[in-house]
Amino acid sequence: MKEKYDFKAAKRGAVVESTGKTRITIFLDDDVLEAFRQRAASEGKGYQTLINDTLRQAITPGAAPVTVDALRRVLREELHAA
Repeated sequence: MKEKYDFKAAKRGAVVESTGKTRITIFLDDDVLEAFRQRAASEGKGYQTLINDTLRQAITPGAAPVTVDALRRVLREELHAA
């Protein structure tokens, strides 16, 4: 290995553009990131893909999980109608 390299005539290689995705920098809590990494390892996916899927579900109307309060409200309405 040389001590010094001469990059005066160097040229940047081709940069492949990504379609439909943007590279960003984001700060996440360590425990949140670790949870996604563990889940990704168990599911055989990338942790960034899981984070993206989770964010997509959060912004998709009607994709919210059923909460206990919502379930109780629906059960009360159905029992009252019966």
